[in-house]
Amino acid sequence: MEEWTQTLGAGPLLGIAAAAIALLLVLVIKFKMHAFLTLILVSLLTAFAAGIPTNLIVDTAVSSFGGTLGSVALLIGLGAMLGKMVEHSGGAKVLADKLVDAFGHRRAPFALGLASLIMGFPIFFDAGLVVMLPIIFAVARRLGGGNVLLYGIPAAAAFSVMHVFVPPHPGPVAATELYGANLGLVLLVGLVMAFPVWYVSGYLWGKRVGTKYVIPVPALFGSVDEDQPKNPPRVGTVIAMLLLPLVLIFLNTGLDFLRAAGVVSADATWFQVLSALGESPVALLISVLVATVVLGTRRGENGTALEKVLDSSLGPVASVTLITGAGGMFGGILRASGIGDALANSLDNLGLPVIVAAYVIAVILRVAQGSATVALVTAAGLMAPAVAAGDYSVMQIVAVTLATAAGSVFAGHVNDSGFWLVGRLMGMDVKTTLKTWTVQQALESVLGFAVALAVFLIF
Repeated sequence: MEEWTQTLGAGPLLGIAAAAIALLLVLVIKFKMHAFLTLILVSLLTAFAAGIPTNLIVDTAVSSFGGTLGSVALLIGLGAMLGKMVEHSGGAKVLADKLVDAFGHRRAPFALGLASLIMGFPIFFDAGLVVMLPIIFAVARRLGGGNVLLYGIPAAAAFSVMHVFVPPHPGPVAATELYGANLGLVLLVGLVMAFPVWYVSGYLWGKRVGTKYVIPVPALFGSVDEDQPKNPPRVGTVIAMLLLPLVLIFLNTGLDFLRAAGVVSADATWFQVLSALGESPVALLISVLVATVVLGTRRGENGTALEKVLDSSLGPVASVTLITGAGGMFGGILRASGIGDALANSLDNLGLPVIVAAYVIAVILRVAQGSATVALVTAAGLMAPAVAAGDYSVMQIVAVTLATAAGSVFAGHVNDSGFWLVGRLMGMDVKTTLKTWTVQQALESVLGFAVALAVFLIF
C-alpha cells in the first residue's frame, strides 16, 4: 500500500476520534441505525476527516475488514455449529440433570450455574440461556417453591461471563484480533478468571436477589421433557465434546511455550503437525466434525436432517460476525490515520494507563449504546494502536484485551437486548430487572477488570 505522512497534530486527531465515536453513538441510539452500517459509514467519514488520501481509503477499509473476518468468521461460525450440536442432541439437559444430581438439591443453583459455565464455552449467551431455561424452570418448580431468580440469575450470569471473556465467542475473539493478543493465552486466562467472577457476581448475587425478590416461574415452557431427543448422549460424551477444542488449543499453546524455551525444534515435522491441529480454527473444525458423528450420526441423524441442524446455527451469528468485521474496519482506519499514536501520547501525558483507558472507553460505549459487541470492538479498535505503540509483554496485552471485554459488559440496561431477554424470559418487570440483572452486569464488569488489572501488574 502506498505510504503517506500524517500532517495533523495530536489535538485535531483526538478531536476527530471523539467526533467519530459521538457520531456513531448518535446514529445507533437516536436514529436507530444498524451498527454494521454505522461502523462502515463512520469509518469512511473518519478517513476523510483525518486526511487519508482518497485513493487509499477503500483499500484500507476493505483490508482491515477482511483481515478481521479472516480468523473471526471461522471461529464464530464453527463455535456456533458446535454449540448447536450440543443443544440439539439433548446433551445440554443431560449435563444439567447430572450436575443437579451430583451436587444435591441445596446446591442446585450452583450446579445449574456450573453447567451453564461449561455449556457457555461453545454456546452463545442468548442460545445457551434459552436452552437452559426449561431446565431452570423445572428445577425451580420442584426445589425452590417457584422462585425463578434463585436458579435463573446464576445460570444467566454464567453464560454472560463465558460470552464476554472466553473465545471462541465473538467479543473476545475480535478484541484478541484487534490487539494482536495470543489467543491461547486469552482463552487460558479467560477460563481461569471466569469461575471467581461468576461465583461472586452470579452465584452469590443470585442467592441474594433470589431471597429478596420472589418471582414465580413464568409459564413460557411446557414440561422439560418435551421436544427432547429420546436417545441423548451420555454425560461423559458431552463433556468430552466441550473439552476437545480446549485441549487442542492448549496443546498448541504448550508447544509454543516449549519452542520458546528451546526444548523442542519448530522445524520438526511432528511439531508442525501438532501446532496446525492446535490452531483455533482447525481445533474447532475437528471438534465440529467429531460432534457431527458422535452427537449426530451415531444417534441416528444424518444426511439432510443433520445438514439443516448445522445450517440453522449460522443465521443468528451472521449479524455479530459482520459487526465484528466492521469494528475491525473502524480500527484499521484509526490506525492508518495516526489517531492511535496520538492517543498513546496523550495517555502518556495524562499518566492514564492504557488498560484503564481501554476499560473506561468500553464502559462509556456500553452504557451509551447497549451492545457489548459494538462497545468491545469499537474500544479495541480505538485502543489497539496505542497498545501496539507501547512496550507491553504478551501477558499485558492479554490483560488489556480482557479489561476491554470487562468494560463492554458494564451495567446492561434498557438499550441492551440481553436486558430484555433476561427480564422477559424470567418474568421480571423493568424495575426489578434493573435491580437484579443490571447490577449483576456491573459487578461482573468491575470484578473482571480487577482480575485483568492484577494480571497486567504482575506480568
